[in-house]
Amino acid sequence: MTYARNKALGDFGEAVAAHHLMSLGMVILARQWTCRFGEIDIVARDGSTLVICEVKTRTSTTYGGPFEAVTGHKAARLRRLATHWLEVHDVDPPSVRIDVVSVVVPARGAPVVARIAGVA
Repeated sequence: MTYARNKALGDFGEAVAAHHLMSLGMVILARQWTCRFGEIDIVARDGSTLVICEVKTRTSTTYGGPFEAVTGHKAARLRRLATHWLEVHDVDPPSVRIDVVSVVVPARGAPVVARIAGVA
């Protein structure tokens, strides 16, 4: 796959994930927030909880499912990014949660969305 195609697929997956989170009643605060430590795909509010959301998009599960791509190293980086986001935005929510949203985009049909809440 080319870079442009991967970027388009990732952007599509993030849009699908944001729509899914909003359908669950979450409020999207930021998308593709970047800093020197990396990028947070989606920052949302679920009631009083701040949610840092990693989105993994795939066209198939041939080489493993999207959830498998979130390793311990990636979870640690998401925690660092969450801490930095809180510092930059000077907020202190009662709780912070890291979720992973999996988006599988088949050749035909609608994307399949799944979410695991509180992975790290």
